[in-house]
Amino acid sequence: MSIEIWELLSYIVTVVGLPLAILVFLFEQHKERENEEEEVYQLLSDNYQDFLKVALENPDLRLFSIEVTSLSEEQRERQLIIFAMLCSLFERAFLLLYEDDMAPKQARRWNSWEDYILEWCQKPNFRESLPKLLRGEDPGFVRYVQELIRSGKTQI
Repeated sequence: MSIEIWELLSYIVTVVGLPLAILVFLFEQHKERENEEEEVYQLLSDNYQDFLKVALENPDLRLFSIEVTSLSEEQRERQLIIFAMLCSLFERAFLLLYEDDMAPKQARRWNSWEDYILEWCQKPNFRESLPKLLRGEDPGFVRYVQELIRSGKTQI
């Protein structure tokens, strides 16, 4: 092969191959980011399922009730600990999934967590515990929960 053919092939590789390689690289990066986001979402969902198991193991606390029930001191303490676990999980989900400007797929993932937060904020015992639970939490998360409550979305 002559030098001219080699030069022509090198130009073709430079003009076609390099941009194609960059596009493939960017596509793979995007796919990898998406897989990581899905994995984070799945891990958080698994943690919420674990929380629900803990809640089910404590039926005497009536955690799923929207009626205020009188509890013993020991039950109130267990309830507060379980609510602290839940609030911590909500904060973790907020920090890992929430953004002000989300893509549709991200928004869909976050909306399921917002639904959980709204559902729990409708429960009087949880809602009454929120000031104590939110103390020391991420300021953005605290503002977000307070805005949810102020918006009236949490009304029964």
